[in-house]
Amino acid sequence: MQPEIRERVLQAYKRIAEVDRPEVWITLRDENDVLAEAVALEEALAAGADLPLAGSLVAVKDNIDVAGLPTTAACPEFAYTPEVSAVAIERLTSQGALILGKTNLDQFATGLVGTRSPYGAVRCAWDPTLVSGGSSSGSAVAVALGIADIGIGTDTAGSGRVPAAFHGIVGIKTSLGIVPNTGVVPACADYDCVTVLARDLDSATAAMKVMTGPTATDPRSRAWPADVRLAASPQPRVAVPRGEDLTSLSPAYRRAFEETVAGLADKGMSHAEVGISALLDAATLLYDGAIVAQRYSAVGEFLDTAPAGADPTVAAIVRSAAGPSAHRYVDDLDTLARAKTAARTLLSEFDGLLLPTTTEHPTIAAVQSDPMSINRRLGTFTNFCNLLDMAAVAVPGAPTPDGTPFGVMVVVPAFEEQIAIDLAAQLSGIESPSLIDDGIEVLAVGAHLRGFPVHHQLTDRGARFSGEVTTTADYRLVDLHTTPPKPGLLRRAGDGAPISGELYRMSAAALGTFLAGLPSPMGLGPVELSDGRWVTGFCCAHDAAESGTDITEFGGWRAYRAHAGTGLPPSVATRTARSPSTVPMT
Repeated sequence: MQPEIRERVLQAYKRIAEVDRPEVWITLRDENDVLAEAVALEEALAAGADLPLAGSLVAVKDNIDVAGLPTTAACPEFAYTPEVSAVAIERLTSQGALILGKTNLDQFATGLVGTRSPYGAVRCAWDPTLVSGGSSSGSAVAVALGIADIGIGTDTAGSGRVPAAFHGIVGIKTSLGIVPNTGVVPACADYDCVTVLARDLDSATAAMKVMTGPTATDPRSRAWPADVRLAASPQPRVAVPRGEDLTSLSPAYRRAFEETVAGLADKGMSHAEVGISALLDAATLLYDGAIVAQRYSAVGEFLDTAPAGADPTVAAIVRSAAGPSAHRYVDDLDTLARAKTAARTLLSEFDGLLLPTTTEHPTIAAVQSDPMSINRRLGTFTNFCNLLDMAAVAVPGAPTPDGTPFGVMVVVPAFEEQIAIDLAAQLSGIESPSLIDDGIEVLAVGAHLRGFPVHHQLTDRGARFSGEVTTTADYRLVDLHTTPPKPGLLRRAGDGAPISGELYRMSAAALGTFLAGLPSPMGLGPVELSDGRWVTGFCCAHDAAESGTDITEFGGWRAYRAHAGTGLPPSVATRTARSPSTVPMT
């Protein structure tokens, strides 16, 4: 029996032959080369290497560098062969991912249809008469056809989300700069994002996690901020657009979106309608405003040489981008700044905004006869995201009446990707994967536990529940007789018992504001868990602990409070805490 990774490679190349979709690939690697890498990977794993993406097969959009493979951006005359991979790709392969090849795209990442390429129009995976969606067309179809586990694309106007919607897969587009763009052919340098496409949210999140983080080689790259939120609200509330903002939807997509919204309550989510006209107006600036000048800055001079392989529609868009004046560009930047503020205000009372990803699923023939207006319409709900520095996660919604895929997006302000992933997971009925490892572990053993009075002080700060834990047997628990009721946790080495609690992860800034707001006699300090870890727990003043009631025998605050209504054993009611040997905790 062949090892699993080699077998997966063999299956992928068998699938490539079966589906016979040559337009998906611009450069497909030789099967034997990938198999050799699979063997080396298996040997590394056998030697004890920790590679979280081991054996994941990746299709890379051909405007992203892979060392030794040509980068064409779907224009043969533009081709060059890089010596090093893009930072995002190097991060994937360093964690065990295997590159299958470079995929087709709308030329220079200009388009949402997947037909603007001299290498052929990329057809929809499940109906070859329909467009695949662009510009990350080949990467999306490689995933949808079961060839690749992960498709890497880019997204400036919706290119990593529209093809996900058409194929019933997942697309994650982070905030600007969270994934470095070093080694990516620019479309609009200030608004380009490297994106992930996958068949499930877990795989997409795992790949995205590996690619995130700043680098000195990309001046636009950014780290997660100190106050990043690490979880959505326990009972999330989402905004949805009012009916007049959905007029661009086809009847089938309109009905599918309404069914998706109608099902939110069953998934534990509430919603309210909001007006999104300010966002939709901002979206038009990407092509109708002076911002389009960024496309000319990227490849305009090259296209002015009239290369034979230039797509006429792409060339026309880029060349026209040389026209806007500098003062119009400044005016548009001001408009975007105001729209960004409006977006944050709009979402201030919500966990996120739920939108249809796109408006319809056109045929290739329709797009070929009307290449501009259909493409423009497909970006109605996606174009504003990067302009306003927002993140989005695209997942399947309710299917259309005839059973075809329909996609929705969870859109959030910058750096709230984990919130979007949590909401997308809840929509999909799955446990949410964790994208961000940043944060400080905090132990709750009393009033901050789930279901207790001040638990909201954790969730309001985006704290993420990590699981139920216990301390070592070196602690005693004391009822401090406060309002609301709180316990104190006393460390008494060799004279205690394991105390149950809940572990949370909070951003550094959230923990700081939390500490600053703690009332007397509370504070924070180290606590040892039964698995040997030391985490941050709640402290209290010595005198408060000394006057409390010892409740250690209950093993935790929840059990103690459950018995409080029926009367406590006399031994507990009269027992007081002994003087602690270290700082007491709660």
